[in-house]
Amino acid sequence: MMNYRLSKLIRYGALTLLCGSVAGTVIALAAEDEASDEGRIGRTVPKAVCGPEDNPETGLQGQVPAALRAAGFQGFNCNLKLIGQSRNDGGNWQSAEFKERRQADSEDGDGAEAKPLHTCGYYGSQSPALSPKTRDPATYGVRVVDITNAKKPTLTGYLQTTSMLDPWESLKVNERRQLLAADQGTNGGGGPAVDIYDVSQDCRSPQLIGSFAIGTGTDGGTVAPVTPIGHEGSFAPDGLTYYIGDTRNRSYHAVDLTDPTRPKYIATFDMKTLGLASHGLSVSNDGNRLYGVSPGLLSVADLTNPNVAPTNGFVILDTSEVQARLPNPQIKVISKFLFKDGSIAQHTIPVTIRGKPYIIHVDEAGSGGLFYAGWSGACAAGFPPFPMARIVDISDETNPRQVSEVLLEMNAPEKCASVLPDLAGLSIFTYGTHYCSVDNRNNATTLACGMFNSGIRVFDIRNPRRPKEIAYFYPAGATTLSGGSNHPLGNNFVAGGPDWCSAQVHLDAERGTVWTTCQDNGLLMLKFERGVWPFEDSTTPPGLQN
Repeated sequence: MMNYRLSKLIRYGALTLLCGSVAGTVIALAAEDEASDEGRIGRTVPKAVCGPEDNPETGLQGQVPAALRAAGFQGFNCNLKLIGQSRNDGGNWQSAEFKERRQADSEDGDGAEAKPLHTCGYYGSQSPALSPKTRDPATYGVRVVDITNAKKPTLTGYLQTTSMLDPWESLKVNERRQLLAADQGTNGGGGPAVDIYDVSQDCRSPQLIGSFAIGTGTDGGTVAPVTPIGHEGSFAPDGLTYYIGDTRNRSYHAVDLTDPTRPKYIATFDMKTLGLASHGLSVSNDGNRLYGVSPGLLSVADLTNPNVAPTNGFVILDTSEVQARLPNPQIKVISKFLFKDGSIAQHTIPVTIRGKPYIIHVDEAGSGGLFYAGWSGACAAGFPPFPMARIVDISDETNPRQVSEVLLEMNAPEKCASVLPDLAGLSIFTYGTHYCSVDNRNNATTLACGMFNSGIRVFDIRNPRRPKEIAYFYPAGATTLSGGSNHPLGNNFVAGGPDWCSAQVHLDAERGTVWTTCQDNGLLMLKFERGVWPFEDSTTPPGLQN
């Protein structure tokens, strides 16, 4: 079996063999460490250094050993502590945040007192169709939580329009337009509706603008080549376009929100023309690029077959005609970045680190997929069994180059012998990433990831070739099932077992906090300890974290 790091270095052209010379090898490795774009590929990230009052991991980095699961998992923490919680009846896949702007009460603003500012969190919950019969219908939909006081997050309401009943992975806020939106992601793929809310007056009480059937001809736009089916979604930063990530039709659909009371369909890019699929996405600051993912999955045999091309990764699409609102706008391919050591690509984040552009790409499954047979097969082939984030240099957007992986010990192929026998009773996802965020897309210093069974983890990415872990938090396992959670998927919920922390993570440099949701524990507000974060150059401008 080929060493994983060696195979990756060869894959990306980073290893130079100098006639077998020992001196040459030393020189090559030193050059790799100091200058190569692939300096951290195949290496686990350094562990966080915990404090004396923390409750650190007892197994591998990112692992919850079976004995702890069976006894009722009490959680781990390192440099993060829980300061506030709003469990309600749990959540599912996505969260969003809005921070109110300072504005005067009077129209002229002269001498008037400023309105009190609020920070609000929003997160989805399981579809009513899948919910337990004992669940109270009044609790369906997106939760609205006032998180202004980090120690006392307060539930203020529920959004229960068509898409908000289960937005799946599409729930997003646009700060510039002060809009909250979601597409109809019901159970992973519902229909053509997009719901839009105004959060400008009081984010604790979003006001419905409307629920609109997109691409059907009833929205005032043209009829889409296929009826859009909601699943994922994201705004362009200027808030004038919302993109639907349609996994059923393997497409991305653009929706014009210039007038949010009259949104209309304007364009589709069909990933099937590339032989690829679709899922999450992000958009460049100028709106001219869409970074869409392709959630590919190969058989275990194909992982090591050089004649089989990868299908998992991301594509860079030119959306300038959409952004300019040209008639019959066309979306064009600039490049693809595909790889075999991951699958079911989840989403992307375009960032600038030290003045250089990168894509942070996040997978939802490891090299062999979502289930045990794939995990064990990936291990046998010398590939990581679980999903992770990776950092890719796009200085030349026609030729993206990976520079590092955020690889934890439990995901290292050489640790498989310790990990695989410990997975009894787990049926899907298990370890690894789902959603990640940064502190500031325009000056990224920090990556925070919500992970399946591996808690909430925070990384220093100021040197993108050498990310390192600074903190983590696992909530204690829930002993009772939460009605709004999707954790029962695949019979995966076990009383007392580790929670799925699978939603977006939101950093706040001013408060030194991070919040997210875990499926059984609901909304968690965490505070960094021992001064590990923020860094001196860390900032968290609204709307620039994912």
